[in-house]
Amino acid sequence: MSAGTAAGRVTAVSRNEEYAFTKPNRDSITLLEGLGVEGDVHAGVTVKHRSRVAQDPTQPNLRQVHLIHGELFEEVAEAGFTVEPGQLGENVTTAGLDLLALPVGTLLRLGEEAVVEVTGLRNPCLQIDAFQDGLLKQVVGRDDEGRIVRKAGIMGVVHEGGTIRPGDPISVTLPPPPHIPLDRV
Repeated sequence: MSAGTAAGRVTAVSRNEEYAFTKPNRDSITLLEGLGVEGDVHAGVTVKHRSRVAQDPTQPNLRQVHLIHGELFEEVAEAGFTVEPGQLGENVTTAGLDLLALPVGTLLRLGEEAVVEVTGLRNPCLQIDAFQDGLLKQVVGRDDEGRIVRKAGIMGVVHEGGTIRPGDPISVTLPPPPHIPLDRV
């Protein structure tokens, strides 16, 4: 993928002002540089996820924006689960882009202005099973070599702010090599 290549599109945007597992879909969301999604409980310079705050509230917030590929919903549907955009707590649902294959430092231009720098993988937690029993096994597993595979999306920080809407294109700019594979953040 070369710099700025159109690679996918935004299918839904979501945010929640309070701590809850799911996030309601919105007509648009605004990303704020260095902070995250305006009006979202996880926006901020330092960590906002409760488990991370309990460990060290001064950690930088590498999880300002959560993106999930909508193709995951089709995959879990084959196993009998019904999941809609926003229900796994993501801010941005995408289509046509293999988010999990992107390296650390990839820049995603969402719409006209917003740019998110990819920091790593979402680490799925037991709340997913509280949402739908057995769903956690669908979004985290092991590959043939026994390594953990996390499929519940990626996390990023807002590099440039802007408003994004469903239907907006997503373009990808890869960092210079060597590429570092995503790991949990």
